[in-house]
Amino acid sequence: MITFIVAIIALVLGYIFYGSFVEKIFGVDTTKETPAFTKQDGVDFIPMPLWKIFLIQFLNIAGTGPIFGAIGGILFGPAAYLWIVLGCIFAGATHDFLSGMISLRKGGASLPEIVGDELGTGVRQIMRIFSLLLMVMVGAVFVTTPAGLLSGMTNGWGEFLGSKDFWCIIIFCYYLLATLLPIDALIGKIYPIFGVALLIMAAGVCIGIFTNEGAMPEITEAFHSHHPKGLPIFPFLFITIACGAISGFHATQSPMMARCLSNEKHGRIAFYGAMITEGFVALIWAAAAIKYAGGTSEALAGKMCGNPATIVNFICNDWMGRIGAILAILGVVAAPITSGDTALRSARLITADILNFPQDKVWKRIAVSVPLFVISAILMLIDFDVLWRYFGWLNQTLSIFTLWAITVYLYRNNKCFYLTLIPAIFMTAVCSTYITMAPEGFACSAIVGYSIGILFTIALSTVTIVYMRKRKNQIDIYNGNAL
Repeated sequence: MITFIVAIIALVLGYIFYGSFVEKIFGVDTTKETPAFTKQDGVDFIPMPLWKIFLIQFLNIAGTGPIFGAIGGILFGPAAYLWIVLGCIFAGATHDFLSGMISLRKGGASLPEIVGDELGTGVRQIMRIFSLLLMVMVGAVFVTTPAGLLSGMTNGWGEFLGSKDFWCIIIFCYYLLATLLPIDALIGKIYPIFGVALLIMAAGVCIGIFTNEGAMPEITEAFHSHHPKGLPIFPFLFITIACGAISGFHATQSPMMARCLSNEKHGRIAFYGAMITEGFVALIWAAAAIKYAGGTSEALAGKMCGNPATIVNFICNDWMGRIGAILAILGVVAAPITSGDTALRSARLITADILNFPQDKVWKRIAVSVPLFVISAILMLIDFDVLWRYFGWLNQTLSIFTLWAITVYLYRNNKCFYLTLIPAIFMTAVCSTYITMAPEGFACSAIVGYSIGILFTIALSTVTIVYMRKRKNQIDIYNGNAL
């Protein structure tokens, strides 16, 4: 319990002090007119109030990520608390804030264009493919999960209502509306409601942590992996807990809200604050899951039966009764749906940016969206477990591109680039080691995996640092000649 309380306090202090430091390093200008006004189109560029932007951003980046990921992460032991806190403050929130603010400064540019501007045309093309693949994959993942749960809830209500295919069609129809309509027409109205519901759910579970019996492991215990399958903390924990610490998916969502901010001073709350809030949710669910299971990873794994939604349902029903049951449905059904719809909306915006194809007319939005929906539907045919594992690795790999791009941006603008250089190097090591060791990767031994991960990280870091210094010199020479 002490570790949990200290972790909560650390997140609060992280937002107050480190969040303020990151904001100061970036250099917020309250006098600049934002894209919400300079490019206002009534569809994607629309000024919105800060409270609504915060709740939309929070639900965009959260979904079930900080719930399911944290429950899976606590199987590794109390090291999960440490990663959530340090990852969220120094990597995730910094990553989300800076990607959102750079997008705002670049007129609401989507992530591939931001990365391409900093890392070159070749990387831009890779990022476009990576981002679009991740977006349609998120759409596929977050159709099958809630559709399966809804079909289970409606089993016996008739042939159609109890069919998973029926619910897949219903969710896809909603996704199409959310992708095509102006952002304030549907997303802007229902997201704040679901965002508040998710926060109430987390608050109720947090109260349950203090009022219910059960053991909780402390960080002062033997610092080793507690995972029932013997998986090592590095790199597996850092892929398992993504949305609660750092997630590349978030940087694809931040530009969507960057197009709606009415003042740069709102960026810290909208981006950094939303990620810290997600960290709170992750901490709460990690602590609740292990306490509900009696304090051991083996017991938690047994209660989960391979599905984190099971333990979510148990906790909400046992700790909060009927209200908890309703919130559980919102958490495991509505939350993933609200990640899927914005993922496909982001895919439309990214594609439109690539093609330089205005989205002011409905038929133009349809022309871009339909192929994306077709690809997402095809991906749904892949086994869910396989799809989810690749999604996890792809998601964290995307954060590497973003962190390196932000590092170059800060360096060439004479700002403290160590803010993202250190997280970039760390996440490069995580992702390269994971794909080398993981069963869905090359399944190498730990010694081989760690060796390849270290060598790849050193090589990529060296190449990128040399590149950004060369580019900075070219810019300085150009500016000197211009003078």
